[in-house]
Amino acid sequence: MSNSLSRVFGVQRTQGWFGSAWVLLAAVFAGALIPLAFAPIGHSWVAVASPAVLFAVLARAPRRLGLWAAYMYGVAYFGAGGHWIYVSVGEFGGGPVVAVVFCVILALAFGLLIWAVGRLWYWLRPGSDALGLMVTLPACWMVVEWVRSWLFTGTTWLQLGYSQTDTWLAGLAPVLGAFGLSVLLAVLAGVLAWAALAPARRTGGIAVAAVVVSLLTGALLARDWTQPAGEAIQVALLQGNVPQDEKWVPENRKPIMDRYQRLTSRFWGVDVIIWPETAIPAFFHQVTTDYLAPLALEAEERGTDVLVGVPSWDRETGRVFNSVVSVGSEVDFYHKRHLVPFGEYVPFRSALGGMLDVFGAPMSDFSPGWEANTLRLGGHDMAVFICYEITFPNQVREYLPRAEVLVNVSNDAWFGGSVGPHQHFQKARMRALEMGRPLLRSTNTGITAAVDHRGEVIARVPQFALDALLVEVTPHAGLTPYARWGDWPALLLVLAGLLVTAGVRWLPGMRN
Repeated sequence: MSNSLSRVFGVQRTQGWFGSAWVLLAAVFAGALIPLAFAPIGHSWVAVASPAVLFAVLARAPRRLGLWAAYMYGVAYFGAGGHWIYVSVGEFGGGPVVAVVFCVILALAFGLLIWAVGRLWYWLRPGSDALGLMVTLPACWMVVEWVRSWLFTGTTWLQLGYSQTDTWLAGLAPVLGAFGLSVLLAVLAGVLAWAALAPARRTGGIAVAAVVVSLLTGALLARDWTQPAGEAIQVALLQGNVPQDEKWVPENRKPIMDRYQRLTSRFWGVDVIIWPETAIPAFFHQVTTDYLAPLALEAEERGTDVLVGVPSWDRETGRVFNSVVSVGSEVDFYHKRHLVPFGEYVPFRSALGGMLDVFGAPMSDFSPGWEANTLRLGGHDMAVFICYEITFPNQVREYLPRAEVLVNVSNDAWFGGSVGPHQHFQKARMRALEMGRPLLRSTNTGITAAVDHRGEVIARVPQFALDALLVEVTPHAGLTPYARWGDWPALLLVLAGLLVTAGVRWLPGMRN
């Protein structure tokens, strides 16, 4: 082993395997496996096994080597998990070279999140392996996961809890939410690491018991937490399947609008028809007289409410919004409130100008909406979320208990055939589970689907197909425990774990 390797990574011969450079390869391998836990692959057990490897390394490796391992785990974690960003930037932004540079920078930056887990661990590290692995390390992981859910507008992508939408643990979602599920998975990862580092019949039995109890608890809690709010309604979900590189070409505007008009004409008389995000590639004021006004008149005559995705422009302020408008029984707007950095606006535009538009950002930035208003569709209050707004549970909670149905309109054509649309849909399903509300999802190229109040898929149409889906869903009322309390119970558990660790670490009486 070279002196330079020892000097850079803190490799020590006295630590055995955990003091060698092999832990770096193990960390990279484990981090790169994380995306396998999520849709469309769905090996949910990886969400426990992968962090367990990292926890074991941090528990045994020397400090410097452990921090390097944590950082490289994070780079692999977010590098492998962010491939869909490469597709978006490479195909619809500045091209493959820019996409590679952007994704590498992003992975290197996000790797610091897992480095922060290691840094916090080495600061708090108690003397007991059992306490450290089953309480302290899971708490450190969850502090960082909580911070990244809101820092710089937040991202919840690849949070561990989302991997469990199709397991017995899904029954815990209406109680704990995705964040609480992440806490549970982190604890199970710590238990697994503890059992692996101290192999014995007792530790193995505890690990098995922890998994079995968690699964059985999830199965027992898989019940209806909310109640039907009236009769089922008929809804048509449209999928126009317009390629992203053709959508905003001026000569394609009329053919695209005609396409949606033809799809809509098949379903006149149903309660609600939902179009995708920015289905109309023009501003609202440009198509009001000749297109939307006749559509609204026919919708009213047919007794159908139509929800149309169309960008809008405020003449007085000059602000541009990513909007939906409902026409039929009444006309109302919702403007997207949580915008995508670099996708819908460039941070610090005044300083950077158009320098970062190569990443796919708009030449004219969108402005955020300001009101969490439901729309009245089909005789029921529905909460509408545009694109990745549905990935933020606390934003969804703002609409409850008034909203009886969740609606997600999106344009995932940006992500091509990558895992992006599948993971986006998985996160949307988690919102239905958490809130006890059915979810209606209309997208440009997929995944267009209907989900019931338990997060189960009622029906869906194939990706990249010009198609529509006619479904019946039953609106629901009431509050799940998670809709009522949010992430606070899980956050208090994390705080308790940190306080216990701090007490053991620094209070002499507790060390004894």
